[in-house]
Amino acid sequence: MRVLYCTDTYLPQVNGVSVVTDVSARGLGERGWEVCVLAPRYPSHGSGAPHGVNPAARPLDPAAQGGPGSGLPRVEAVPSLPAPRYPDLRLAIPLPWRVARLVSRFEPDIVHCATEFAVGRVGMWAATRAGIPVVTTYHTNFGQYATYYGLGRLRGPLERYIAGVHRAARRTYTPSSASRAELWRMGVSDVEIWGRGVDAAHFSPEKRSEALRRRLGLGHAFTFLHVGRLAPEKNVAMVLDAFRILTQDFGPDAVRLVVAGAGPAEAAFHQDPPRGTVFLGNLDRVTELPALYASADAFVFASITETLGLVVLEAMSSGLPVLAVPAGGVGDHLRDGANGIAVQPGDVEGMARGMRVVATASGLRERLGAGARATAVALDWNAELDRLDASYRLVCDEVAAVRQLPARLGLRSA
Repeated sequence: MRVLYCTDTYLPQVNGVSVVTDVSARGLGERGWEVCVLAPRYPSHGSGAPHGVNPAARPLDPAAQGGPGSGLPRVEAVPSLPAPRYPDLRLAIPLPWRVARLVSRFEPDIVHCATEFAVGRVGMWAATRAGIPVVTTYHTNFGQYATYYGLGRLRGPLERYIAGVHRAARRTYTPSSASRAELWRMGVSDVEIWGRGVDAAHFSPEKRSEALRRRLGLGHAFTFLHVGRLAPEKNVAMVLDAFRILTQDFGPDAVRLVVAGAGPAEAAFHQDPPRGTVFLGNLDRVTELPALYASADAFVFASITETLGLVVLEAMSSGLPVLAVPAGGVGDHLRDGANGIAVQPGDVEGMARGMRVVATASGLRERLGAGARATAVALDWNAELDRLDASYRLVCDEVAAVRQLPARLGLRSA
């Protein structure tokens, strides 16, 4: 069977959508599907890869593409332009008739639109035109994002547009109960919770590296870690403000905050960071991030816009207690006192108190870290991919049954 993924973001761009789409494409390939990914074309990157881009990721070129029997996805790249004021984000230009020709040539049994905008929307149009069933993924709450970027007036129109896209699909996959409830509120009914997995072997406490701690100058300091895009909707300022309060109670070498990631707010955070803060920029999530997670002592995260919070699951899998706001997808996994500490939105003092407790209470870090690891181990990607395989086949069977109905009733097919 064949599946075509249509997405406005893919490797080498690194974010939750691109990572989950790539995991899905590779996982379906391992399960016998022939997979094609339609995605934006990215510029070639050397060691100076821009923010948000993983320089070691699989490139979008013919030599890297899979084919029948390879188990790897084949990648079809469409032209793209840098987004204004955020050039690392690519704006795809999927010419509709070229996409229609790809659909005709590849002949997918199902089309999965992983995003709601240019590539996803044109992919949906081409699939519908060819009579191919379409499923979608709801990864991002763009209505909330609009508020963070001073575009609150667009929240209503954005939500209506996104709801229309997902209502046109046979099924919508989303990774949390909170995002499913949001879709229900918008009038989208056929919603399946799917996609909350983590590779517990790759992100493991065993990757802890004292050599890495020495290289970063962490010494014996209790080290908090934040991983993610440095952008307004991630609320990184709350983490920095809480750490600033924390440092007032500790000596200069007792605590550290390591920040991995980059984005449009990066320059502002570099201007006056709390003492003991280490900014690393983007790291390769395959070769560098696992050791960084495991070499920290706790994970801090303040975003309230996550449909999943993939970095939270990766931190838990690495054995780190998590201090976070239990909003969106994070709320499905964070258990206060069991695998981390829950903090109320905007409560900087509360986050600072939680950081102080986990850094000083004897045995708490180990107990919460063990609970975090147990949470992550239960979220195995293989089980999620098996469910996706079965769900795709069910959608295809449902469509086939509807098409056969006129013949079964002795009627002429419309």
